[in-house]
Amino acid sequence: MDTNAILLSLALIFGFYMAWSIGANDVANAMGTSVGSGALTLKHAVIIAAVLEFSGAVFVGMHVSETVRKGIINPEIFASDPHIFVYGMLGALLAAAIWLQVASYYGWPVSTTHSIVGSILGFGVVVGGVEAIYWGKVGSIVASWVVSPALSGTMSFLIFSLLRKKIFYAPDPVAAAKRITPSLVFSVFFILSLVLVFKGLKNLNLDLPLPQALCVASIAGVVAAFISAILVRRIDATTSPSVISGNYCNPQVEEGLSKTVKHLERAQEVAEGAVKTEVSRILADVSKLATNVKDQSGTDENVQQHNIVERIFVYLQILSACFVAFAHGANDVANAIGPLSAVISVLQNGTIALKATVPIWVLALGGLGIVTGLATWGWRVIETIGKRITDLTPSRGFSAEFGAATTIVIASKFGLPISTTHTLVGAVLGVGLARGMGALNLATIRNIVISWIVTIPAGASIAILCFYILKAIF
Repeated sequence: MDTNAILLSLALIFGFYMAWSIGANDVANAMGTSVGSGALTLKHAVIIAAVLEFSGAVFVGMHVSETVRKGIINPEIFASDPHIFVYGMLGALLAAAIWLQVASYYGWPVSTTHSIVGSILGFGVVVGGVEAIYWGKVGSIVASWVVSPALSGTMSFLIFSLLRKKIFYAPDPVAAAKRITPSLVFSVFFILSLVLVFKGLKNLNLDLPLPQALCVASIAGVVAAFISAILVRRIDATTSPSVISGNYCNPQVEEGLSKTVKHLERAQEVAEGAVKTEVSRILADVSKLATNVKDQSGTDENVQQHNIVERIFVYLQILSACFVAFAHGANDVANAIGPLSAVISVLQNGTIALKATVPIWVLALGGLGIVTGLATWGWRVIETIGKRITDLTPSRGFSAEFGAATTIVIASKFGLPISTTHTLVGAVLGVGLARGMGALNLATIRNIVISWIVTIPAGASIAILCFYILKAIF
């Protein structure tokens, strides 16, 4: 077997391994909140994601891939010896896949794009020196560590706060949900249609101009809203009494009393003398009232109504997860097949092309790898996003998914540097923060942030090692 045949075989193996690692880590972006909230079982999430991720990768995946991913390094440094480029890309694929597998093992949701970019950065510095790197692009990636979670966290915080105020804090939550659901459905289809146009269909040159994209998204939203208005009317009216019994208490009262108790406890600690005595008396009265209100708000009637509302959000959340999974398959499969197609192009033509045509079988290989990774190891990161950051319900999960999708649309059209992974994690944080810092698992958040910071240097270090090993062998 000649050298080129061996290198091609390694490229296919490493490319599949990278795609497997993407499935193990990144697909949690689409399905993590749905599993964590109970909207989908892990088995159903895997099946749905497998179909949509594979479809997105094969039918809408990038058929023309940038040879040097994301413009990280100057391709001219490889002009004299294209095989150095092959060793580097093979090393980058292997390094990124290894780091993603390590992160997946520990349940850390990291960016697959940042992993492959860090790996390419590593061998680029070794071959061409520091001046061969486009540091402005690297700087925008670092900026995305802050931009992505900040934008999506704020968006999801506002969405969930609005839902609580308009639906869960209403005297009749089910009636409020039935009234608001068509507007929500319109918003969901409008935003997610834009996600497909801006992030998914652009790979087929269907990235419509903004006015046309808005028109298509509006039509999709209106049709979906009309259908939803018919469906929500079928909710059994007997489960949604028009007049709540006299023991109803707005949840905002419970929340306000809880905060008042905490403030009084702090005041009691620093007060002295007669003031301390008076504060203690008030604290005892408010604590008793808060307990009574909490018991009252937990009546069977209120719980039943909130459960009905959550069932409505189950469908909205599954819908948003499906859109995100399809768009993810269409876009992030390029992190595996981009370097792979570049290697294939060099081995076939002997030169480095700025653009490399991606055969359909390579897209299928990437899609199959993503599905396999999701089915075997995907549960690890899904568990982190869905359960370890904050407790999720369908309404909270929907707020996170919708907030993330909205952020992706805004960032895509304004050219802001974002990571899908960081965007989704930030959205989950925003939903948790809407319920107070106590609702967040700070230890898990700390580990996730550290893994984000480590991703690029880890990928670069492993890539340098792999590059030298491959160069020594061949």
